[in-house]
Amino acid sequence: QVQLVESGGGLVQAGGSLRLSCAASGRTFSNYAMGWFRQAPGKERELVAAINRSGGNILYADSVKGRFTISRDNAKNMVYLQMNSLKPEDTAVYFCAADRVASNIVVVTTPYEYDYWGQGTQVTVSS
Repeated sequence: QVQLVESGGGLVQAGGSLRLSCAASGRTFSNYAMGWFRQAPGKERELVAAINRSGGNILYADSVKGRFTISRDNAKNMVYLQMNSLKPEDTAVYFCAADRVASNIVVVTTPYEYDYWGQGTQVTVSS
């Protein structure tokens, strides 16, 4: 069992940066693959980035690659999403997700595989 709380969302101008944080409460955080997803109104929830248990394997959506960076600090039970060069099309509610997995290698990329979700944090990018 794990609870996830996102923070760091807000309003930013195009070209600006935001850093999202996800605080995990629970045991054995290092046993969870983690991901960031986003959902805009009327759109499907989509993968932004995924990271394996130890943080060495990462996958980004093509739309954010080169601009966003996912990282984790297992000692602090934290996952981060650094967002640079933000675009208006990045506007969405961003969700942190956790999936307990046996493998230290795998990244989890599909939302239905994740068992735990945060409440979401709004990111709005103005032109």
